[in-house]
Amino acid sequence: MAVILPELIGELLSFSLDFAELVLLLFNLSAVIAIVFVERRNPTAALAWVAVLLLLPYAGFVLYLLFGRHLYAERRFSLKGRDDQRVRSRVSRQRRALNERRIEFADPAAERFRPLMRLLLAEDRAVIWTRSRVEYEDRGEAHFRAMLEAIRSARHHVHMEYYIIRNDDLGRQFISALADKAREGVHVRLVYDAVGCLRVGRHFFRPLTEAGGEAVPFYPGFLGVFNFRINYRNHRKILVVDGRVGFIGGFNIGVEYLGEGPLGHWRDAHLRIEGDAVQSLQARFLMDWNHAAHAELGLDDVLFPEPQEAGTVACQIASSGPDTPKMTIKEGFLRMLMSAERTIEITTPYFVPDDPVLDALRIAAISGVQVRILIPSKPDHMFVYWTTLSYIGSLLDAGVRAYTYDPGFLHAKTCVIDGSVCTVGTANWDIRSFKLNFETNAFVYDRHLSGEVRQAFERDIEYSSELTQERYAARGRIIRFRESVSRLLTPLL
Repeated sequence: MAVILPELIGELLSFSLDFAELVLLLFNLSAVIAIVFVERRNPTAALAWVAVLLLLPYAGFVLYLLFGRHLYAERRFSLKGRDDQRVRSRVSRQRRALNERRIEFADPAAERFRPLMRLLLAEDRAVIWTRSRVEYEDRGEAHFRAMLEAIRSARHHVHMEYYIIRNDDLGRQFISALADKAREGVHVRLVYDAVGCLRVGRHFFRPLTEAGGEAVPFYPGFLGVFNFRINYRNHRKILVVDGRVGFIGGFNIGVEYLGEGPLGHWRDAHLRIEGDAVQSLQARFLMDWNHAAHAELGLDDVLFPEPQEAGTVACQIASSGPDTPKMTIKEGFLRMLMSAERTIEITTPYFVPDDPVLDALRIAAISGVQVRILIPSKPDHMFVYWTTLSYIGSLLDAGVRAYTYDPGFLHAKTCVIDGSVCTVGTANWDIRSFKLNFETNAFVYDRHLSGEVRQAFERDIEYSSELTQERYAARGRIIRFRESVSRLLTPLL
């Protein structure tokens, strides 16, 4: 008996392993069938997934759990897109007025960007606002101070939508300010991304909810705990107070955005908006709130007060994400690049573009447009960092000039064309922002604000090192290997 028992246990273990391998094989085959025949992916991406799932079954299984497309999610977000139309219906149709040039701009330079305006209007119903005041800020202390001042001034509602809120001194300061307003009877609604805020948990928001405010996660995991979905994240950073002042840009909420994290000095960019354009930020929040909270928040006039003429800046708020097949922000980027006559300045922490964007940048540079791209010198995600270097390197021979920001980490997402139009928002110049995440950008048609963003770019260049062709060619074999492997995996995004 003593001899038989170990053999029996060994056979049972062998059977369990064989059964697990069979289940894994069936799962991977099902995923392959879905990729090829149901999801109808880009052929390059489909081939990459098939190869990983069949040749590396264990690694492929894990990668598919983290990054693979999920049909239920597709269906879920298609329903979100349908429900969003109710909020969008409040937006007036402007296409005919734009074509007939009945929309006038305080800055004459905005006239040449009417094709860009038409694109964003057609793809995302991005209303063209002309009576806004837009302020640019890239200093964390001043930005967070302005946000807290706006929250403390709220009389009716505070609407926040953020990818990351840290459980640190700054994050707790915001939760405390929101809770104070909720106790005063102000309607406080907060949407936070379930993965971006995974470390804080729902208990972090308890002071707010106990005070009468509401905080809901966006796309939570199984039972609200297990979340393997790296894709479909709400990467937006929006604050709207009383429908009269709004904020949008790259800053999340945490002390690292004040330069107190492991990456040191933090370089980011955000906009403060007053006037009519705040209505688009409000509409964006309501669409995401109704989906995340399973609510039907009405389109009451108190949420959309009559806009006060705060300034003369023209702008559009455009969004994109998996709830629509249109990659509006990427198309807006492309249209901007196509409009360039003299200069293109891009600041982005992650540069993993698709072929159309690469071609547009190459064509612009070869045509005589000065193209400059600023990326970090310090990586926060190694895979993306090596991929970024690979794509930047492929543009240098076309005359594109690239710089690495040396003082700390670069997280700003901006682009300026000819010093006349700019975009600031949450979208990086990468495939994830183009296709997989929920993003929102402001497109601003104003030479003064565009000049500010451009001046910030010039200041950053002074503290950066140029990535010349010679410097890039001198990189070591290990770096070349990392770049090659990282770029090879890009289609899996």
